[in-house]
Amino acid sequence: MTSDDFRSMCTDDLWILYQEITDVLAEKIVTKKAALELRLCELDTAERMRGVRKRRSYPPVFAKYHNPDNLVQSWSGRGKTPLWLKAQLMAGNRLEDFLIDRPRGEGRRRSG
Repeated sequence: MTSDDFRSMCTDDLWILYQEITDVLAEKIVTKKAALELRLCELDTAERMRGVRKRRSYPPVFAKYHNPDNLVQSWSGRGKTPLWLKAQLMAGNRLEDFLIDRPRGEGRRRSG
């Protein structure tokens, strides 16, 4: 159909055509959605059958540094540097100033 065909149609005919198109579109959307949900279910089942790998667990690590202003705040030296330590380092302090004193033999955990 051309745009001239639509212009020549009366309002009632256009409305009926609109409703028919809406019904067909709604039907296609429902069919497509059902197919996508079925595919998602298949993928989910395949993922469960394959088994999801768990991340390797790491042993707990003792804290090496602590905040002298707030002893609850500590850092093991792994991962991102905490904000309190960044601020102290920017102020001119050295990392060694925040080391936690440990008795000998308590420094490392041994596996096994």
